[in-house]
Amino acid sequence: MAINAVVTDAQESKRAKAGADVGAEEVHYDMNGKVFTEVDFTMKQIYDAIPQHCFHPSMLRSLGYVARDFLLMGSLVYATSYIQYLPSAVARFAAWTLYTVVQGMVFTGIWILGHECGHGAFSESKAVNHSVGLFLHSFLLVPFHAWRLSHSKHHKATGNMEREVVFVPHTRESFLKTKFGEHADPRHSEFAEMVQDAPIVSMYKLFIHQVFGWPAYLFAAVSGPSYDVPYYKLNHFYFGEDGPYFGPKDTRHIIISDVAMAAMIYALYLFGQAVGHWNAILLYGIPYLMVNHWIVAITYLQHSDGALPHYHDNVWTFAKGATATIDRDFGFIGRHLFHSIIETHVLHHLVSTIPFYYSHEASAAIKKVMGPSYIADTDTNLLVALWRNQRNCMFAEESVKGSGILFYRNLHGKGMPPRPLIAAD
Repeated sequence: MAINAVVTDAQESKRAKAGADVGAEEVHYDMNGKVFTEVDFTMKQIYDAIPQHCFHPSMLRSLGYVARDFLLMGSLVYATSYIQYLPSAVARFAAWTLYTVVQGMVFTGIWILGHECGHGAFSESKAVNHSVGLFLHSFLLVPFHAWRLSHSKHHKATGNMEREVVFVPHTRESFLKTKFGEHADPRHSEFAEMVQDAPIVSMYKLFIHQVFGWPAYLFAAVSGPSYDVPYYKLNHFYFGEDGPYFGPKDTRHIIISDVAMAAMIYALYLFGQAVGHWNAILLYGIPYLMVNHWIVAITYLQHSDGALPHYHDNVWTFAKGATATIDRDFGFIGRHLFHSIIETHVLHHLVSTIPFYYSHEASAAIKKVMGPSYIADTDTNLLVALWRNQRNCMFAEESVKGSGILFYRNLHGKGMPPRPLIAAD
């Protein structure tokens, strides 16, 4: 074949109209066709712009939010005692459904408070941060210290194609080989017609992603880079010194997390014995699955979007990586139940020690410094964005060859097309 392998004439026309021809050196276009503005600020400018009080978390205020969330959780559990008095099975089913959805959001807020502890944004005391974080995350079956340590690696290499540890995008070649096998040649044109899943298939994949994505990350580092080690050394419960995430100095903390997890599992067993296992599933199990959904949805959308760049290691800097994320808006739920983790995530990656109750003030301050480097999508519904990005953000490639700056692309004509490749004979 002597035809363009993946970019049709219509797509090439679209690229040309956008001014994105291959010869346009150092003009980068994201998947949406928007010109990308590279970072031109320093971290000192960011720190100088933020009011000084934002750097000082209040332990009492943070504990107040913990008390509030647990009070809300307990109130919801208490409210379920009245479900039995509803007049019909349909009404009771609807009430239990509402409970699991709302309680799942409250649980997610508790997870986020543990996340604050992991970053030192809960209190100025390291001991308080570690103690409260261990309690909160163990309650939700998260190995706090193991997560804290691997999450730190994520913050130190956000958007880095070689060193990032979560949501590392495929290259075009790795995407096609994963989908069609090791011998798939990315230059063949037929793949363009085969890569877009039917909606029902996309829905199935999204269900698997949302329900099992979080456990898969904890147990096998799914969505991270490939490591040439056995899978058991990739999980967040492995306390050996020869894994990719943790070193000798971390062993004690990993063991502490494992013991706390075991204690919570035993507590859940006793809870099931006391209230009945089916009630335990309704009261805790299904809301726990909702936490899995929300954590994966939130973090995926923070780092996977057509507007976001990724970088090869040779051009990556901390400031570039920290701005390779996006703010969204989830309304009342985002601000009051999810503690603004969705609305102020760009700030969080630039300065992760700022507590969430100062995050809006600090975000407003840094936007003046960041200018067009600040990326947000406050118009698209969160779940709509999840569906759209899961289908369209297939792989990342350089928009200008050799630049080291990559953007999401796909092969089915949504947004900016990939760079042309010469097809195989």
